[in-house]
Amino acid sequence: MNTSLLVATALILAIVHFTVPLAYYLYLKRWLNKPWDLKVDYNYTPKITIILPTYNEAGLIQGKLDDIYAQDYPRDRIEVLVVDSASSDGTPRLVEEWAGRHRDLNVKLIVESERRGKAHALNNALKHASSDSEIIVVTDADSWWLQRDALRRITAYLSDPRVGAVSCLKKPEREGPGGVEEGYRGFYNTVRLAESKLYSTPVFHGELEAFRKKLLVEAGGFPLDLGSDDSHTATRIAVRGWRTIIAGDVVCVEKTPLKEYLWWRVRRAQHLIQHFMRTLGMIRRAPGGFKSILAVESYLHLVNPWILLVALILLVASIIAGGRLALIVLLLSMLLLAYKPYRTWITTQAILVIAAVRNLYTKDIIWEKQEK
Repeated sequence: MNTSLLVATALILAIVHFTVPLAYYLYLKRWLNKPWDLKVDYNYTPKITIILPTYNEAGLIQGKLDDIYAQDYPRDRIEVLVVDSASSDGTPRLVEEWAGRHRDLNVKLIVESERRGKAHALNNALKHASSDSEIIVVTDADSWWLQRDALRRITAYLSDPRVGAVSCLKKPEREGPGGVEEGYRGFYNTVRLAESKLYSTPVFHGELEAFRKKLLVEAGGFPLDLGSDDSHTATRIAVRGWRTIIAGDVVCVEKTPLKEYLWWRVRRAQHLIQHFMRTLGMIRRAPGGFKSILAVESYLHLVNPWILLVALILLVASIIAGGRLALIVLLLSMLLLAYKPYRTWITTQAILVIAAVRNLYTKDIIWEKQEK
């Protein structure tokens, strides 16, 4: 076996693997500090419906409702729909108690008899939204908004008639094992914001996202057969010619699991892979500015991790065949794991590969809650 050829091929594949995302990142950085080409009116306060899906959120739900209540947004312009998916820990009772103490905020509780997934709950709530509501805001119970005017800020971008949906930047409550989650979020926040300024981003965050109600209704609501209902819904809107963006001045904090962090990441990666697999058929009909973003993001999520895996397999094969150079290369790669950005990247690639394999036998659309 020609071990030198194996090592050379592995190095070429590794160069391709790292060069494509690095080039994309450097290209996007040029857009990061550019001003928005949008009208952003912070006095724009349309009637909004906030949908808050819950399942066994007894420890979090009243704090989340407090988070909404503290917002600097006209309360007579807010409707809150809490849709509970058969919680067994008393979450609905706590919602009713909270609503009884805060009668100046319009809070309605919808109780489902069985748990059928987040998208089903969102679509159920969408049917109950007031007819005069213009914007649908979705948020998760295990998150909170850093700014008291987060709602005012996020709806401000929707004052531009070209914008169809807006989401937030995301900050983890904990940095994760080895600082991986913090590093991951820092990198991807930069990418999502820059994509938004360039045209649109195909990835949204369930901690806070706002959609034009008419667009959700026209689309038939959120997709029931995908885990990434938020990102895929935003992408469908962008493909139709609307801007779907991340607001750079809206930051949400997400609680991260105390245990099984990596499996939590794997499940989320599964959902993104499902999303990008479905979007492959949309690339050709996407608007010009969005076409390249969709193509690159699909490549990065669906192909690029496997290129690195093949490179690793070739190095291991060379080592087994007695190749010393391959061993040196592999050891150097392992030493680089001490460098946080590299460690974060490698962890993410491994998670994407595992997630792709798991998608072959489970979509994890309905999952067991993890302690946060």
